[in-house]
Amino acid sequence: LSSQKKFDEIKRANQAAAKKLVEDQFSSSSEDDDEDAEIKQGKILAKTFTIYTSQTDGDASELERTRQYMNEAFQSGAMTCLICIASVKRNQAVWSCCGCFCIFHLVCIQKWAKDSLFLVSSPLTDDDFGKKDYPWPCPKCRFEYKRSETPSRYYCYCGKVENPTVDPWLVPHSCGQICEREFKPSCGHKCLLLCHPGPCPPCPKMVTTTCHCKKAKPVPRRCSAKEWSCRLPCGQTLLCGQHTCENSCHAGDCQPCPRVSKQRCICGRQTAERLCASPQWQCDQVCGKPLPCGNHTCEQVCHAGPCGDCPRSGKRSCPCEKSKFALPCTEDVPTCGDSCDKVLECGIHKCSQRCHRGPCEICRQEVEKQCRCGKHTKRMPCHKPYLCETKCTKIRDCQKHQCRRKCCPGNCPPCDQVCGRTLGCRNHKCPSGCHRGSCNPCPETVDVKCNCGKTVIKVPCGRERTIKPPKCKQLCSRPPTCHHSTQEKHYCHFGRCPPCRQPCQKALTCGHLCPVSCHDEALVKQTGVHQSAGPWEQPSEPAFIRTALPCPPCEVPIPVECLGQHEVSPLPCHSANSYSCKRFCGRLLDCQNHTCMKECHHVTKSNGSADGKKAGPECSQCEEECTKPQPSGCPHRCALPCHPGDCPSCLQMLKIKCHCKLSILYIECLKLTCADLEEKELLISCKNQCPKELPCGHRCKEVCHSGSCPLNCSQKVKLRCLCKRLKKEIQCSKIQEGQVSLECDALCKEMKRKASEIKEAEAKAAIEEEKRRQQAELEAFENRLKGRRKNKRRKDEVEVEQSSWQKYKNIIMLPVFGVAVVMV
Repeated sequence: LSSQKKFDEIKRANQAAAKKLVEDQFSSSSEDDDEDAEIKQGKILAKTFTIYTSQTDGDASELERTRQYMNEAFQSGAMTCLICIASVKRNQAVWSCCGCFCIFHLVCIQKWAKDSLFLVSSPLTDDDFGKKDYPWPCPKCRFEYKRSETPSRYYCYCGKVENPTVDPWLVPHSCGQICEREFKPSCGHKCLLLCHPGPCPPCPKMVTTTCHCKKAKPVPRRCSAKEWSCRLPCGQTLLCGQHTCENSCHAGDCQPCPRVSKQRCICGRQTAERLCASPQWQCDQVCGKPLPCGNHTCEQVCHAGPCGDCPRSGKRSCPCEKSKFALPCTEDVPTCGDSCDKVLECGIHKCSQRCHRGPCEICRQEVEKQCRCGKHTKRMPCHKPYLCETKCTKIRDCQKHQCRRKCCPGNCPPCDQVCGRTLGCRNHKCPSGCHRGSCNPCPETVDVKCNCGKTVIKVPCGRERTIKPPKCKQLCSRPPTCHHSTQEKHYCHFGRCPPCRQPCQKALTCGHLCPVSCHDEALVKQTGVHQSAGPWEQPSEPAFIRTALPCPPCEVPIPVECLGQHEVSPLPCHSANSYSCKRFCGRLLDCQNHTCMKECHHVTKSNGSADGKKAGPECSQCEEECTKPQPSGCPHRCALPCHPGDCPSCLQMLKIKCHCKLSILYIECLKLTCADLEEKELLISCKNQCPKELPCGHRCKEVCHSGSCPLNCSQKVKLRCLCKRLKKEIQCSKIQEGQVSLECDALCKEMKRKASEIKEAEAKAAIEEEKRRQQAELEAFENRLKGRRKNKRRKDEVEVEQSSWQKYKNIIMLPVFGVAVVMV
């Protein structure tokens, strides 16, 4: 415990020291320097891409590859010369490969090119040297350059400026001008970026172009992506002339027609099913048609068109081709008797024999010949080669043995000795001729067989230990290990046979057969077998053993009806028992109006009735009231509980108001609901006079009735003239209709005139009285106004102090006068 405690303390101390060191490093001034450098790099990159983005609205995502090269150019030590393995500085002369755009020191690449050319030309002889301009490769991408393309001067990336000056605000080794290099592949436009390392980005110019099949309308697209497809069927006629291209709009020529059709050969004798893409084909029959000469037949194999003339017709030359003879095609051309004069195989002398058939003889003239190595001369027949006995002392290309060939011309052949080194298979030795470098793989082969030995493959010697055995197409012949008589068919293999996947088919207790896969040899995890010796022992992995598992419960679907006989559902055989479907029972109760609302349950059928819709003793009893509809107009409910059949007649009394709404009547419900309209009118009437008023103001004379009262009022009313002197009794309905009127006579008019004169006299007297009253009020007001002015003047002239009696006399005298008045 003490050692563990010390260990934890030391661990915490080390972690605290490491954390403090990291914080000190991040808080140092070096972080500020790095941030300033990153800001400067961002400004330089922004300046480099300014022209590209401003003039063409270029997308910065297209410049990612070029940006990567520029980032490497900015970072110190990021660019490394692969030849000298040293950093490339901004003030050093460099050269960039046009294939991989890798940057090297100019001095290093010059030395590399010189050494490469020397290594290529060193094994050449003096005769071959200088005849071919051998190239030198790039150290990284192996792109080949000619001898004349060896760099000798230091240029910027775009090649415009020699020895570009070092500018801290430009990319290293850049001239700062617009690149103007042609895009690859060439499209007629030039790069608009500033002089930069790496490849130029895709052409950003906008051009109007149509799709490959020319069906769609031209659309503006980037020049680098001007080739586009409209995805419509091509529709161009294929080379067969019968079908059209079914591929979507594509670039280039259409693919050959994939269909097959019956086509005749060129001569038309045979017909075969062939691809439409190659309709021209020849059969293997000779034409055999008679030629125009009538003596020979055409010997050409299956051809088109006419056979032509007989090849032996017309003028034919003799064997030496000096004379021509016009002979029938049945006769051979004779020799002309002149000298042959054909150039012999030596290429120097001519044949001296007479015109003859067949090849000329060998050249037998004696000439002075020089050997192949050029050291000796000798006179001998022209057709014989001259080889001296001098042996070559040059080292062959194996760099081990001398040539030792007699009269060697300098191009020594490969070494003819056997290599004899042990090959990589460790079983054989190299049978090839002596050579440089590593030996070829062992040419011997070894048989690798399958488990049954019927399938054999040949593999190079030495690979039989690592190569997989061949896949045998023969069926495995091992006996089955389960209860099946025959095992499932599978191919030959090594190791244990795969688990049997045939249906088990064992008879279950229910009588069905087990449908699952064979489980006689199932892998079962065995746990709890091994007891660990102590806490230090590592737990062992669980072991798997093969054992026979019992058959699972039968899952064959059995149709089972629910307890209430509502549905039939397929249930697994092992659980095929009656069940409740959880619905309402729904059987018709004894009341014949409601159904059983219990959950699906068993119902005992009575002997007298086998109806499956009728309720049984297990069903619920109806305890609801009768809800059958009563006759129209009856507001009462049936007094009986829920029952079958019709409800009895309603005997209750209805309490309703009469038509005039003044009296309350009690009528039997049965009489009211069974009566017609006239009877209902009489039953609801109270037999009293209607209390409603007519529009004229009189009471209705009818007996209590429904609806509106009649408008013809029969009551007598008095009719007066305008002055109310004359009167007359007339029926009210006639007055309402405006049929009768009463006019004033002469006496009425005289009385009306006198009354108007009296009214005028009274009005004039009232006006005079009003004027007198107003005049009196005006005089009284003026008098009160004059008295106030005099009192004011007196107060202004002399101010006399009032005594106590004068101040409080009003307060004392008012109650005294009040008491005196009361007493009086």
